[in-house]
Amino acid sequence: METHEIVERFTNHFVNAGHTRVASASLILDDPTLLFVNAGMVPFKPYLLGEVPPPYPRATSIQKCVRTGDIDEVGKTTRHNTFFQMAGNFSFGDYFKAGAIENAWNLVTGSQDSGGFGFDPDRIWVTVYQDDDEAIELWRKIAGLPTERIQRRDGKDNYWDMGVPGPGGPCSEIYYDRGPEYGKEGGPVVDEDRYLEIWNLVFMQDVRGDLSPKLGHPPIGELPSKNIDTGMGVERVAYLLQGVVNVYETDLIRPVIARAEEFSGKRYGADPTDDVRFRVIADHARSGVMIIGDGVTPSNEARGYVLRRLLRRIVRSARLLGVHEPVLEAFAEVVRDAMAPSYPELVTDFERIAAVVRAEEDAFLQTLTSGSRIFDTAVERVKKSGSLILPGDQAFALHDTYGFPIDLTLEMASEAGLQVDETGFRALMNEQRTRAKADAAARKTGHGDMSAYRSVLDSHGVTDFLGYTDLSAEATVVGLLVDGQAVPAASEGTAVEVVLDRTPFYAEAGGQQADSGTLRSDSFTVRIDDVQSPVAGLRVHRGTVTNGTLTLDSTVIAEVDPMRRGAISRAHTATHLVHAGLRNALGSSAAQAGSLNAPGRLRFDFTSPGGAVSPAALNEIEDEVNTVLQQDREVEWYETSMDEARKLGAMMLFGEKYGDRVRVVDMGDYSRELCGGTHVARTGELGLVKVLSEASIGSGVRRVEALVGLDAFRHMSKEHLLVSQLADQLKSRPEDLPDRVAGLVERLRGAERDLEKHRAEAVLASANSLAEGAEDLGGTALVAVAAPAGLSGNDLRVLATDVRGRLGSRPGVVALFSAADDKLSFVVATTEAARNNGLAAGKLVPAFASAIGGRGGGKAELAQGGGSNPAGIPEAVRALRTAVRDASSAG
Repeated sequence: METHEIVERFTNHFVNAGHTRVASASLILDDPTLLFVNAGMVPFKPYLLGEVPPPYPRATSIQKCVRTGDIDEVGKTTRHNTFFQMAGNFSFGDYFKAGAIENAWNLVTGSQDSGGFGFDPDRIWVTVYQDDDEAIELWRKIAGLPTERIQRRDGKDNYWDMGVPGPGGPCSEIYYDRGPEYGKEGGPVVDEDRYLEIWNLVFMQDVRGDLSPKLGHPPIGELPSKNIDTGMGVERVAYLLQGVVNVYETDLIRPVIARAEEFSGKRYGADPTDDVRFRVIADHARSGVMIIGDGVTPSNEARGYVLRRLLRRIVRSARLLGVHEPVLEAFAEVVRDAMAPSYPELVTDFERIAAVVRAEEDAFLQTLTSGSRIFDTAVERVKKSGSLILPGDQAFALHDTYGFPIDLTLEMASEAGLQVDETGFRALMNEQRTRAKADAAARKTGHGDMSAYRSVLDSHGVTDFLGYTDLSAEATVVGLLVDGQAVPAASEGTAVEVVLDRTPFYAEAGGQQADSGTLRSDSFTVRIDDVQSPVAGLRVHRGTVTNGTLTLDSTVIAEVDPMRRGAISRAHTATHLVHAGLRNALGSSAAQAGSLNAPGRLRFDFTSPGGAVSPAALNEIEDEVNTVLQQDREVEWYETSMDEARKLGAMMLFGEKYGDRVRVVDMGDYSRELCGGTHVARTGELGLVKVLSEASIGSGVRRVEALVGLDAFRHMSKEHLLVSQLADQLKSRPEDLPDRVAGLVERLRGAERDLEKHRAEAVLASANSLAEGAEDLGGTALVAVAAPAGLSGNDLRVLATDVRGRLGSRPGVVALFSAADDKLSFVVATTEAARNNGLAAGKLVPAFASAIGGRGGGKAELAQGGGSNPAGIPEAVRALRTAVRDASSAG
């Protein structure tokens, strides 16, 4: 049964059982505790916590998930993936344990003809939380499971939470017995390889605090209503139903391994070490494509850093399999084709995905080249010292400074006859991780312990927000923190966090950036750069004392920068209008999925199952929004009950937290949304809204970016000037520019094609003379010369193979070098007769590589690489001549 069918059967089963089908959310959600969505329940978290009324009592989804807690271990087992699909069903205060067990049992053991998975009931085992007698009795009653196939486990195994404060509860896991050939008798408590977990039913009833009940700590409270959250591992069910031995053999993953086999010439299953590399490639290729598809690009921070690690581990693993040419785009193509039936946006957005992986691979290959030179120098130094161990600090420097993976260092050190001080390396890595965790925690809490904020909140209550009507107000300093510690005073130059009893400053929330401004009195001034709400109800002003000494209990005048507030408010109002315009054009499916309201500009993310919005539709939306501006409609806001807001038809955004009383922002019959942000008084104040772009940022999610007000006018003025300059240079009317430019581009492409053809012909024309000039070294024909400068690697390879072909049946070696600025490329090719005499291209490279400051490798018939010292080509030719002569004499 193919994976896509498994997904469809799961969804149909629960839709038929009264569940609402919910599309997978993006892997990227606005949750500061998570880099990626790591469980199927994450998008439903506000409903499970009771923070937002659920729009349906039951739901089902196939959620994209990424877990990256231990990337280095991926591939060492055959059942773990960083990216996986979690099939889940959810009940929000509707059914509980009995319903969850019945639904799961019927699907797992139901016949395939009736839409089930058809697992043998006699091979199903379950585990329950250690004191959950109710679940045990339900499994007996509903499923008829015998007592011996129901096992109790402690919280480490059968209590579920997200690893951070939030919802949780006891769970019951469903296992399938794969048979005695896979391990010991005795159920999951004895052997989890033989008894494979396929489904976890979480009976969500608790709220966990900082310490998890998984470790025996009691929950800090109960959820407002009992909920069900289940997660079925799609990949695990797939490999059981497809009759293969692990997830890497399933229909969506095995094709990547097959492509890696083609590149490397090696076979999966032949060597355990190589198998780990094949699995890393397959897993990370899929994860990387899915993460890029949802809008992440490689970087050195947060999600981008995780993505960079995944992609670079693919390249590294391919190199360890003997593959030195670019591979990422080819692997991405395989992932696209395999996953497209479930995620068609991978096809429409593949050009961008391919561009991202190409750029990252190019950057990493340069890193490998520079890192290899540093490694060679380190090896030489170690050997001169008489040691056989590469110090841990040098391995760490290679990793930290040059991005050189440790396992590649280990591999290369082994080839050089050295070991690596892994203990020293790991210690330095742990120190770095500890610092990184501390920095991350500091960024999240603003260098303050959360308890310090809670203490202020407990002592003085919530901050009274005045900013809807006032930009300046008198207030009292009720909390003052420096480096996370409460202090009585702070002098000039000190970075501070200030809590006031009342404030006009808007704290960053709902996509709206924070206000900036000043706190002042006769004796001090504080520049405020940021305002956050780390604890609900508390507004923390972050800034620097610019003169005087700020003291606790001081009376201050809090003044918001009116220019910044006005520009942000215009952007926020424009966001509402763009949202309404999109819904009018595309229908209710265009729901907000995120936004950014910054001075003079906005970014609006929205769901779009139908794909891209056409340029014509965007123009119509832009025109409609600007018409509303021209009408100068009044922008009203008022508070009301949630029930009344629903009756009014106010838009409620998925994932937002709403209380019993809500704030409605109303622009007549055009836009009505729940919103806590700040807005202008009339739409005419916006002046102009100019849509700049529309693009995909993930699975079914699009992004519109626009400018507002003066920023929009300035942009249009620049564009007008640019069009005028182009029209003048091309002697064309502005309206004719597209056709004129298209014609020029086509002519340029034609010229480039002709140039490429002539260049290829010129390169190949030299093949005969090169072959005729071969020198005889002990019966082996050698062509070792500097080819024309600036040849691409492909051209050099074509020329080398052509020269080799002209050498005929005699033993022959062809080595061509082509310099370009301070770099060079080389290709070594051997004839069959030469290979029979023991002359392998890949083994000849080390003979001359040091002369050109390079590295390379390949197979016996062809090897290639690069170097950084073109001046060393004559020396490289001499070294190669000696190596060929010696090998020929030995033969």
